[in-house]
Amino acid sequence: MQGCVARGITIIQGNITRNHVHLLVSCPPSIAPSKLVQYLKGRSSKILQEEFSMLKRKYWGQHLWSPGYFCRSVGTVTQEIIKAYMEDQTDDIEKTFKITK
Repeated sequence: MQGCVARGITIIQGNITRNHVHLLVSCPPSIAPSKLVQYLKGRSSKILQEEFSMLKRKYWGQHLWSPGYFCRSVGTVTQEIIKAYMEDQTDDIEKTFKITK
């Protein structure tokens, strides 16, 4: 989280399903989407592997996250529509998370 703050990145909301993660993110326009995803995947992989040693053993020398991603700017769609879409992607409300300051 500190790394995101230092880069001006705010994770507004997230949703975790069995095979993918949705994130609603705000970041400076100077950060390319590919660099944003690269940073988030790399940092979260490092943190998860430090916290859960079984992941470090299982994924040593491999990638924790798949190389693919999909990115879409909010543009003509409102932030509320994106949030509602993300909340509809899971039946388990416990898997939806929000980051608040």
